Amino acid sequence: MTEKLLALIVDDEPAAREILRTHLQRIPEVAIQGEFKNAIDALSFLKNNPADLVFLDINMPEVTGLSFAKLVQKELQVIFTTAHREYAVEGFELQAVDYLLKPISFERLVQAVYKCTGRQSEKQSPEKPLVLDKTANPFVFVRSDRKMIKIDFDEIIYVESLSDYIKIHTQTETHVTRETISNFESKLPPDQFLRIHRSFIISASAIKAYTAEHIEIEGETLPISRSYRDTVVQFLAKYD
Repeated sequence: MTEKLLALIVDDEPAAREILRTHLQRIPEVAIQGEFKNAIDALSFLKNNPADLVFLDINMPEVTGLSFAKLVQKELQVIFTTAHREYAVEGFELQAVDYLLKPISFERLVQAVYKCTGRQSEKQSPEKPLVLDKTANPFVFVRSDRKMIKIDFDEIIYVESLSDYIKIHTQTETHVTRETISNFESKLPPDQFLRIHRSFIISASAIKAYTAEHIEIEGETLPISRSYRDTVVQFLAKYD
């Protein structure tokens, strides 16, 4: 196996390509070989260039993602990226590695890539986690009260956005630090924490109960926004 998975992004929406590119650049196991706004250009590229994996939108003009997948499924691993859940059955019938609903969160993308690394090489131990170097330690340091404070991940209950600041609620106290919630999210282990709203990240282990609209967590009821609902449901389904 090559050191990195050589990946293509095929999506007719520039914003969708940008989100995937930004997420994938944070995963050291993946190297982006190319980005394409249609399947025809991607097929032309593949005639002369190697690839292991394609992140593929389904609803595209001229040649759909499903048609493209049928042409390359023997050569490439396919991860569908779409806003349309109704294509899921057909997508999995094509032996896709995963089926990601937009908007795609970083945590969910990491899970999908981990599946690819397992398929890519039988030599790789299935017990080896796919994690970023920056989340290898079970803690993070944040600046608060004019000093750097160590916060163990296991102590965090939830994180709240305050514009350019965040409030980190732990089991014993709260800390306010100047940082965006998205930047702080990148430092957290994706298998332990879940973004449920543009303003909230929660610790999965602290969840007491949940509905489709809210999560109860250590005496607080936090909203699940519509844009994160599918990601939340997929994450919590692992524990059903």
